[in-house]
Amino acid sequence: MSSGTNSTVRDSGKRFSSIARSIGLSYWWRRLLNWIFLDVFVLIACYVCWHVARRLPLPDPMNIVEEFSNNLAAFFSFAKPFLPVAIFIALWELIDLLGIFGDIRRIRRKLQPLNELALAAESLVSAPIMDGDKIETLEQAISRASVDSPNVTTGDQDLRSIEVALNGLLRQMQEAKLQQMRFVSDASHELRTPIAVIQGYVNMLDRWGKTDETVLDESIEALKLESDHMQELVEQLLFLARGDSGRNPLQRMTINLAEVVHEVWEESCMIDATHSYRCTISDADMVDARFSIIGDLAMIKQSLRIIVQNAEKYSPDGTAITLSATADATHVGYVVQDEGIGMSQKDAAHAFERFYRSDGARNETNAGSGLGLSIAKWIVDTHNGTIDVLSREGVGTRFTVRLPR
Repeated sequence: MSSGTNSTVRDSGKRFSSIARSIGLSYWWRRLLNWIFLDVFVLIACYVCWHVARRLPLPDPMNIVEEFSNNLAAFFSFAKPFLPVAIFIALWELIDLLGIFGDIRRIRRKLQPLNELALAAESLVSAPIMDGDKIETLEQAISRASVDSPNVTTGDQDLRSIEVALNGLLRQMQEAKLQQMRFVSDASHELRTPIAVIQGYVNMLDRWGKTDETVLDESIEALKLESDHMQELVEQLLFLARGDSGRNPLQRMTINLAEVVHEVWEESCMIDATHSYRCTISDADMVDARFSIIGDLAMIKQSLRIIVQNAEKYSPDGTAITLSATADATHVGYVVQDEGIGMSQKDAAHAFERFYRSDGARNETNAGSGLGLSIAKWIVDTHNGTIDVLSREGVGTRFTVRLPR
């Protein structure tokens, strides 16, 4: 250790010893005053008791000092049997007051961590700034790294924390790049299928549709279906793109979430007759302030519709789909429970990723593009809410959405 550091340690030790003494003395003076007040109170109480024992009138508070001095000899004669007790109490008080030295040592020990912290802070402040060689080494390591190879290594222990931070940043950039590549690849794949179908039916129309009405009707129906699918896919992509760029503003207003759940339940009952839709919302809930939140009515209803449609797609005909609303002191939410094919834990963990579909979902003829739940999650996230999924294969799936009040 250098002489400058030794001097700093000595100065710091003196400073903390002085602080310990100041704190100890402040408590010592308070203790001394407490003992003095207690002794005076006991002395006055004994004097009053002596007066009562002699059947004398109580002393006048204004002249108690004068009366006490006049009757001092008689009072001490009365108090003589209690002298050993008084001596014991006085010695106890003296020992207690001498405890200041132990108090100072204990205070110094308590302040020791602060002293060490101060020394560490001073050493950091006085530490030399990174020299030019270290900076050059770090620059070379950064130049060798890339998003595809996020590995900044200098071999210098002093630069270890900077390496960890840079590698973490590069890994995040790598993951963002991979996500972008997957998104473009999946979007191209999803668009390629309907385009290929449309091209196939157009070619069939060109060959036989001009004279064969059956081929014409079949081709027109298929072209309508695939064009609708493409339109839906493009609209979903545009929605997510606008959301990522911040161009999907929310039209916030006060809404009753229980009423929204009840409306979507009524719509589902009218549109889909193949499932049994249940709703736990009562008329009282739809006017209950407990279910009121501030949010975008259209978007929240869209998120609920997406989840209900997802339950409809992956639930056998005749099974039940249950909608309900929840409310507590801080959050309002809705729950959608189905009795469908369910998902494995692995698939449930990726349920909200764009274009992700489980193997079971891909085998379904009515499987969508894999963007619906991503849109629902974006809407919930934009409202600072949470969306959770609990699913068991062959049992069903439950989506739970919670929005802050």
